[in-house]
Amino acid sequence: MDSTGLLYPGRDLEAMSFARNYHDWVLAELSPWLNGHVAEIGAGVGHFSRFLTGLPAVTSLFAVEPSRNMYPLLRENLANDAKARCCDATLDEIFARHREEFDAITYINVLEHIENDAEQLQFARETLKPAGRLLIFVPALSWLYSEHDRQIGHYRRYHAKPLRDLVVRQGFEVLRLKWFDIAGILPWYLAFVLLKRSVSSGNVFAYDKYVVPLMRRIETRFAPPVGKNILLVAQKA
Repeated sequence: MDSTGLLYPGRDLEAMSFARNYHDWVLAELSPWLNGHVAEIGAGVGHFSRFLTGLPAVTSLFAVEPSRNMYPLLRENLANDAKARCCDATLDEIFARHREEFDAITYINVLEHIENDAEQLQFARETLKPAGRLLIFVPALSWLYSEHDRQIGHYRRYHAKPLRDLVVRQGFEVLRLKWFDIAGILPWYLAFVLLKRSVSSGNVFAYDKYVVPLMRRIETRFAPPVGKNILLVAQKA
């Protein structure tokens, strides 16, 4: 893939920049497996990157972003972050130069944008040190796939068992797999599947302020049987 030819619309990234509580929640779920030299694949403009470099256990971050309109913003946003280094490429273009380099590699709302996700995870495995961790956060439930998903370049939404099987086939041992944000299913279905709306900063801000803190407390105590997203942590076998 030619990274110089990639353009990403970025509307959902702009809207999600208001989701501070949501990002905090995702990071809290993943942070026990984040330390050392971390690669963030599909870093966008760096919203989640700053959360990652804020973790004391993360000593350095390699932020990879192939989109030619996102990358300049990523580089600007991380310019003063001593832990961060940026790369304008796709992982398949650079993995051979980074074999067994990273302690962890993250795909936060990214794997669904990659057409050949199995091949991508093979590249990820090559870049991880022995026993390195793979951290994935993806949209879930194929019946929630909407025009909005299509417009922002989602090839798919995932289900738990097929995602686990995919990761295992690429040479990983799954350490944790959980559904995430059960409360988001109905609003997403109504807004994006039935009414065919797009994400806006207003609806993201309201959901983040009023719903996310409550659901975080509930889902920390009781694992939901289904959710709008799936979170997976695996280790290189």
